[in-house]
Amino acid sequence: MADIRPFRALRPHNEFAAQVASRPYDVLNSEEARKEAEGNLLSFLHVTKSEIDLPAGIDIHTPEVYAKAKENLDALVARKVLFQDEAPCYYIYELAWRGRSQTGLVCVSSVDDYFSDVIKKHEFTRPEKEKDRIEHMAAIRAQTGNVFLACKDLKELNDIFEHWKRQHDAEYIFTAPDGVTHAIWVVDGAATIDSITSLFAEKVPFTYIADGHHRCASAAKVSQQLPDSEAAQWFLTTIFPANQLAILDYNRIAKDLNGMSPEAFLAALNEQFDVTPAEGAVQPAKLHEFGMYLGNQWYRLTAKEGSFRTDPIGVLDVTILQENVLSRLLNINDPRTDNRVDFVGGIRGLGELEKRVKAGEAAAFSLYPVSIQQLFDIADSGQVMPPKSTWFEPKLRDGLLTHLI
Repeated sequence: MADIRPFRALRPHNEFAAQVASRPYDVLNSEEARKEAEGNLLSFLHVTKSEIDLPAGIDIHTPEVYAKAKENLDALVARKVLFQDEAPCYYIYELAWRGRSQTGLVCVSSVDDYFSDVIKKHEFTRPEKEKDRIEHMAAIRAQTGNVFLACKDLKELNDIFEHWKRQHDAEYIFTAPDGVTHAIWVVDGAATIDSITSLFAEKVPFTYIADGHHRCASAAKVSQQLPDSEAAQWFLTTIFPANQLAILDYNRIAKDLNGMSPEAFLAALNEQFDVTPAEGAVQPAKLHEFGMYLGNQWYRLTAKEGSFRTDPIGVLDVTILQENVLSRLLNINDPRTDNRVDFVGGIRGLGELEKRVKAGEAAAFSLYPVSIQQLFDIADSGQVMPPKSTWFEPKLRDGLLTHLI
């Protein structure tokens, strides 16, 4: 069963929350972070992307960068921008965006659960990305990046969320520049804390990494470097029941047609798909339906029965597109390393796909989003999703709740 605990968050005083909160470190490059934090000395990007305070072009993996992160975190504490709660608490985190909201529980999860697969994975991690966060956590003795976990629907947890939110004011509530409203409640009642801990211990056999495989793996490895730190045996997570979540589409762009003419490519597609021209942009409405933009024309592609595998990986639309189009027709066999394919998160819209093709790319494909149940099925089977399968939005903000180790 899932082992979670309350913790003493390092967090901003209310009046500074909106200035401190920053987008996750891994959705911005150094120059984007420098620009976003410009004029805001309280931005948590000074901690998570501390190279912005060093000369442009510095290697972001040098000791100077991690030392600067520690210096900047200490400065925020010294200036009384950040403080640490006196007693362990849980935190309820609600994000509202584009007419819907989702509510999760911020807690610390057991590193032992990560190693024993109580926390289920569905992606491979890259050693160089792990190393960066390992060095960052070890230098600043804190976990700043929240690991986004999911669990199967749990009515009792949703009931606790709603009851606490009705009875208490939010500690923070603000709308970020990207239009996402963030609200956090501090759960400091002993009875409610005990109820939440017991609920997970009794009714949640597994949690699932939705977003943050590298942060999770890095925290686990730091725990091995710091065996005498009890706090390091736990890592920062936010757990959302499945019914709170929505996964966006993660679309593909092919940069060339592998020497084929558009007409020959369309003819080849007909072997595995029913292909029909469409009058406007195609946002797939169901599984195994795809949109394709080719030569200033949208097409609707429907995978033919028997053209794909029915195992948990084979049935994914990202797999069907990869095997029946990218690999079979375009000779793009490893999307992790082949620069002839690119990925566009659904948040950018279908207009971005049209724009890229009109600018010279060969074809763009829109996909139906992976479902939460498909993610659970793959993780439960011990398999790994194809790269760039899921796009979760909105993102949790860094800096609002930090776990010291």
